[in-house]
Amino acid sequence: MKHISAQLIAPCGMNCNLCSARLRAEKHIVKCPGCRAAETEKPRSCVGCVLKNCAIIKNNNWKYCSPQCPQFPCQRLRNLDKRYRTKYGLSMIANLESIARIGIRKFVAGEEKKWVKNGKVFCVHNKKYY
Repeated sequence: MKHISAQLIAPCGMNCNLCSARLRAEKHIVKCPGCRAAETEKPRSCVGCVLKNCAIIKNNNWKYCSPQCPQFPCQRLRNLDKRYRTKYGLSMIANLESIARIGIRKFVAGEEKKWVKNGKVFCVHNKKYY
């Protein structure tokens, strides 16, 4: 059974499958559907995300920020990457480079091996398995 979905890999390279907002265990709290969900289903922070709404990504019909972009990695992506590397040991830039190099299917398969143990997904934000 797959626990990591390609649909939950954000344009910035974040693996939303590992996010605490997605993995919430509380039944009364709605799980985040990820940034690729319909606008009405997403948190406000995702709807207005600069990286998700990047004109270069949209104009090139890319699903992700790309090393092919002349601005890659842009300042916004570098800031996000630095924060996640420092706090959570996760690099969006490395994820995006890997997706560009090996493709999304192989990337997702690698993420499955890396983050899923005994049928549970590791949450990068609170360091617990769900």
